[in-house]
Amino acid sequence: MINPLPRVPYGAVYFRKSNPPRADWERDYRTAAEDGMNIFRHWFLWSAIEIAPGEYDWADYDRQLELAEQHKITTIIAEMITAVPEWLYHERPEARYVHADGRQHESKMSGSCVTGGFHAMSLDDEVVREAAGRFLTALVTRYRDHPALGGYDVWNECNYVPDSGYLEPTASRFREWLKLKYGDLRTLGRAWGRHSFTDWDQITPPRQLQAFADAMDWLEFQADNAFDHLRWRVELIKKLDDQHPVTAHGIAASLVSSAHNGADDWRSAAEVDSYGFTWVASRQGDADWQHLHAVDLTRAASRGKDFWHAEAQGGPLWLQPQVPGRPLDDGRVTEADDLRLWNLTTFCGGARGLLYPRWRPLLNGPLFGAFGAYGMDGSRTPRSEMAGRIARWANSTETADLWRSAPVRGELGIVYVPEAQLLDLTLQGDATTYTKAVRGAYRGFFDNNFQADFVHLDQLDDYRLLYLPYPIMLTADHARRIADWVHAGGTLISEGCPGYFGDHGWVGTSQPNHGLTEVFGAVEESVLFTPDLLTALELDVAGDRIRGGVFRQSYRTAGGTACGWYDDGTVAAVDHVHGAGRTRLIGTFPGAGYLAEATEGSRGYFRRLLDWAGVAPILESTNRRLTARLFDGDGGRFLWLLNHSRAEQSGRITLGDQLDPVAQSRLLWGDAEPEPVSERTLQVTVGARDGLVLALDR
Repeated sequence: MINPLPRVPYGAVYFRKSNPPRADWERDYRTAAEDGMNIFRHWFLWSAIEIAPGEYDWADYDRQLELAEQHKITTIIAEMITAVPEWLYHERPEARYVHADGRQHESKMSGSCVTGGFHAMSLDDEVVREAAGRFLTALVTRYRDHPALGGYDVWNECNYVPDSGYLEPTASRFREWLKLKYGDLRTLGRAWGRHSFTDWDQITPPRQLQAFADAMDWLEFQADNAFDHLRWRVELIKKLDDQHPVTAHGIAASLVSSAHNGADDWRSAAEVDSYGFTWVASRQGDADWQHLHAVDLTRAASRGKDFWHAEAQGGPLWLQPQVPGRPLDDGRVTEADDLRLWNLTTFCGGARGLLYPRWRPLLNGPLFGAFGAYGMDGSRTPRSEMAGRIARWANSTETADLWRSAPVRGELGIVYVPEAQLLDLTLQGDATTYTKAVRGAYRGFFDNNFQADFVHLDQLDDYRLLYLPYPIMLTADHARRIADWVHAGGTLISEGCPGYFGDHGWVGTSQPNHGLTEVFGAVEESVLFTPDLLTALELDVAGDRIRGGVFRQSYRTAGGTACGWYDDGTVAAVDHVHGAGRTRLIGTFPGAGYLAEATEGSRGYFRRLLDWAGVAPILESTNRRLTARLFDGDGGRFLWLLNHSRAEQSGRITLGDQLDPVAQSRLLWGDAEPEPVSERTLQVTVGARDGLVLALDR
């Protein structure tokens, strides 16, 4: 397979039929090329191309490839079959998605382009799948030999509409999935608590998602089914074209909605050659930790593959439900300085490319005026000038070695537990508590300038220190993996109620569940599942006064040593040695508590966890407003500094003793040369909403 992509792909999504106007295309391409843009992605929409069965209108798309070749801009073919043709929607009503209440999905207009047919029909229907396969075959065959083609983006934002699978072809696939899992009806009936099935056809997808095995199976099946469809697309395209890479991009949402709509970045990235993510501050917030956590999540999920920021904010967002009540400087209005900081944050986290959702904004629809770095008429703006500056810098000779290195492994890992997220969804109606706990833990370490990597359960051996947030459900297999990892020498910090719920959502009759008492040296004394009454829960852990919340578990020691107490004197935290490893169990959720209120006591708690574990920081900063990260690899060692604030910041950055001393530093990005203080310490100054990138020669 060839790799026709630029060293650092930098550009935007350009054509979403019917924006921008055709009369502007040639001028826009010329402007983009002059400004250093080297890649465009377009939505090649099935519903806009196959205008009648077997009749294709390629004219607009042919022109995009012609202009790309003329201006040396690489083309990514994207979106493809999400929007189905109107003729198919009307000819095959039995294949339309069905809501849980029985309503059929409509053929919708997309808010992102003026084209219908979106999210209307299911690939579970063989007629739809065959028609989609014919279209993909025609598409790939037409463009696979074009010199401007760079590859295919086969799934836009990698998630599905969760209330969509209640049609017969999907129910049939669900039954086949259950047969493979359970083997026979009696075994299934015992697991589901439905003991009188006499025929597989009696099984239908549950329409109420409660904390029972049937709902959990349905949610797991929906994810498996979605990834089966992704795999089908990838295999079909690669069979037709084995010369161009296949990518996809998610929404950095594994921690938000994996159990609800399949937004599992690890699974998505595993199916493609490279991966990406959408992240815009206007929808997510502009706190300093938020953007970087999305990059870190995508990097972890990519498992060493190249990844890119597939949709990065380049302009404002108007009249959308995520923005009312928020100040303008919380991502709603994009200035050139914002664009610079967001770009540097993306690259600091290890991304190898960046595209904006729009090159220039849409002219109609609910997302009019949104996200584009260029003006509504395609004219240059201060934002686009900044984008051009960064595009040229990223692909310059002086930065060539930078991209041959990558972020170092963090001091610790935060473990992602999908079944805990699933249980949270079915037990409380959404998974927001899980999200808050994981993000709060990340922020707690971030605010101490520690790099906390996200870790899948099959990656435990890559780390010696792990943090386990909100682990209220663990399968027996996952509990055993964690116990074995500790016994072999790992250090584990676990939040409360570890594995309280086991396989199929059953509560363990002894707690901690799955025999984890031996791992933690503690036995549950009492528990409160009263989140409404625990919003101000405080406790003392190893000398720090911290915030908890959501649930409250207290303990009796069973070989461990108490190290934390609630205000009523009951034990809130226990330290223990297990085999060659050690554990600390805290009976509530400090991550959720810290996200709710970032107190100094809680920040100190997260800092001293590394001291307790005997793990030295990679980098230390005397100024909390400076975020420091390190690259290392074949290209050398590089220091990244980000200043999210709106004022210049100065401070001292010290490399940990585990790193080689610095002979000299070279400025790659930034306005002020650093001043060496010692062989490990630099005095630095970083401009407002800016960064500093230094090559560290050893």
